[in-house]
Amino acid sequence: MTDMLTDTATASPLTNAPAAAPSVMHGRPLPASATTGVFSRYEEWVRRSPETPAVVDGTRTWSYRELDAAADEIVRALSGRVHAGDLVGVCLDRSAGLVVTAVALARMGAVYLPLGPRPGERRIQAVTEDVEVACLIGDPALLPERHQAAERITLPLPGEGTNAAATTVAAFAPPAAGARPAPPESFYAVLTSGSTGRPKAVAVAEPALSALLDWYRAETELAPGDRQSLLIGAAFDPHVMELWAGLTSGAALVPAPDAVRWDPAELTDWWRNAAVTVSVAATPMAEPVLNRPWPRDLPLRHLIVGGDRMRRRPGADVTATVHNAYGPAEATVVTTTHAMRPDDDGVRDATPPSIGTPIPGATVLVTDEEGRIAPRGAAGELCIGGDCLALGYLDPELTARRFTTPPAGIDPEVTQRVYRTGDRVRMLDDGTLEFLGRLDDQVKISGVRIEPAEVEAALEQDPAVRSAVVTAPRSADGNARLVAFVVATDAAPDTDALLSAVRAWLPEQAVPSAVRIVDAFPLDANGKVDRAALLRTAAEPARPAGPSGNDGPGESRSDDGATDSERLVLRLVRDLLDSPGAGLGDDFAAAGGTSLVASRLLAAIEKETGVRLRAPELLRQPDLRAVAAVLDKRRAATTAAI
Repeated sequence: MTDMLTDTATASPLTNAPAAAPSVMHGRPLPASATTGVFSRYEEWVRRSPETPAVVDGTRTWSYRELDAAADEIVRALSGRVHAGDLVGVCLDRSAGLVVTAVALARMGAVYLPLGPRPGERRIQAVTEDVEVACLIGDPALLPERHQAAERITLPLPGEGTNAAATTVAAFAPPAAGARPAPPESFYAVLTSGSTGRPKAVAVAEPALSALLDWYRAETELAPGDRQSLLIGAAFDPHVMELWAGLTSGAALVPAPDAVRWDPAELTDWWRNAAVTVSVAATPMAEPVLNRPWPRDLPLRHLIVGGDRMRRRPGADVTATVHNAYGPAEATVVTTTHAMRPDDDGVRDATPPSIGTPIPGATVLVTDEEGRIAPRGAAGELCIGGDCLALGYLDPELTARRFTTPPAGIDPEVTQRVYRTGDRVRMLDDGTLEFLGRLDDQVKISGVRIEPAEVEAALEQDPAVRSAVVTAPRSADGNARLVAFVVATDAAPDTDALLSAVRAWLPEQAVPSAVRIVDAFPLDANGKVDRAALLRTAAEPARPAGPSGNDGPGESRSDDGATDSERLVLRLVRDLLDSPGAGLGDDFAAAGGTSLVASRLLAAIEKETGVRLRAPELLRQPDLRAVAAVLDKRRAATTAAI
């Protein structure tokens, strides 16, 4: 790693022995090629190899020439309506249409703001009140009501392939008074969870993304003939890295069907069948894959994992290089990485991997409570500087609070500002970083950064809720879930209705798995809410969900008379959701099931029965009794085959 990092230690004038090294590490200087723009690299591949596959989606392939021509059509359709520097909210899923839209907006100089296919009515309302969005692009049936009624034009986007929208429109609604535009240098912007209860937008310039992609291409050797996954949820910034990594390498992007994000077996099957050679995956999605036997015939060479603390290393049978990546959206997706190669000496090491060392152009430092650079080995706050930094938030006051001047000892020619991450780390003697957790209440759920305050604010929109506090208890294996405590205004609100309502405000990962009604919050000695006490309560058995605690009309939650499969499914769901009150009449998602829980449920069913259900077989069922019926059917078919 000496060619990638710069690290100096001074000698003590009294002892002539090395002084305690400061907790500072610089990635190697950026190469001259980093000045090449992201979009110009893509255009170079259009010129050099126009017939090379750019997007492969099942049986349909779009060449670079076809992709570019489709993007030009979108440019013509939006001409005169969208201008350079305009923010455009993109409400599309992983698809050829999403890729075409990203290319078209880059060609126009507009700012790509990915929101995902179903961002939620209230979330969009909050965003468009704060941020000056020129238009929303998406399926007209899924756009928020205000934009469904707005002036709109139909866009000629591809309607074929995985996750494709049959019809796509650009809907133009006037921006709210006082909404903020993006900085002029912005290439894209993303939303992150806001401690004020509202999402905040981070703007990133093209040079920062270009530097990241230089590292990505050098590390993975992504090139024509490779297939790059398009797997990360389209509302989150790592998908921007995936998308442009493929397009600036002459490789083919492969959009992932939604089922692979719920099921480790589906994911590895998809990697194989789609011939994916380089992939990015959220940590909670990747770890179950690493817990299974590694398929021998996977063409996957590199797997970049990030979004949450990684708790295990790849096993000796893993043939891909696994990169444990760390980085906030404010530092352009990835800041530090630790590569674990199949032939590493420590492949069988049981300790969790570090988050590594900075990529080229990034500087990392650890500060103490006084804001001074801490010595190596001391825990402190991780600060990031260098070419990787985002332009900032669209809110200048928030930018000034989080992007600050460097502490004494940092050369201003290296970085003139640093981003305070709020993450607690320790830098070891060799410069690698150990992640120790958060300094505040922010948590990661299924790889997505969540501010409990945003979830609390969403719950408090309901007039039946006087106040809410959200905690994140962890299970024995270290996985977190959200539990909300609510003080009601009068009568206890329907907890199922509360959860249904907050889905309009929040991404899936931020919806609590349980709501508990309390008379009052416990207070600590300072008169503040005692979150530690609530966290202990959250780990205790929950009350039955819903106002009545019954499965349905006339149905008891007792599992007397249930079939073996019903008992099994019910036991596993209750354990995974930590919800003893779950019943056979519950819908899996309504009971608090998320994509991560679904993945674990499928793995647990397979472990206990030898039957491997597919994610759609779980997600399409109206209740847990129906899931058990599918399991019975599959078990019977397996027995008959024997």
